Amino acid sequence: MSDNSEYQDACARALAARAQLRNSLCAAKARITPARLKADVRSKAVQSMVDTGHSIQAAVQKRPVAASAAGIALIAYLARRPLGTLFHRLFVRLRDGREDRRNSETDHG
Repeated sequence: MSDNSEYQDACARALAARAQLRNSLCAAKARITPARLKADVRSKAVQSMVDTGHSIQAAVQKRPVAASAAGIALIAYLARRPLGTLFHRLFVRLRDGREDRRNSETDHG
């Protein structure tokens, strides 16, 4: 009889293990669905943006002068081409104006 009861205990443990495996597989399937993965990525991205915003805000409040200097440098870097074009045009206008004045002085003596 002990062999029969050991066999029945082993069968019961095997059935319990199978049920636990099925539950684990169902939970894993639910976790790796595309909608769930997308929602997880979206929530993590939003949370990281919020955390970054808070850290930037704290850094700006600690050092406002340095933060504004960094902001101005970033804006100047992003607008470097339009600013370069503007300064080039101003330089050409100033240079042409000087050359016109020189030529007018030499023409009339």
